[in-house]
Amino acid sequence: AYYAGSNVGNGQGVYAEQSESHGRPYSFEVTLPPLGVIILKPRPS
Repeated sequence: AYYAGSNVGNGQGVYAEQSESHGRPYSFEVTLPPLGVIILKPRPS
């Protein structure tokens, strides 16, 4: 099967930066393709 996509994504990876957001000291930005979904799960500390 062949699926054509929008070729949108984060191919180089995503890294947190020391840029405050929502009361937290670090933040990061991700680029999602149209109709894309991301599920984030924190690591146990």
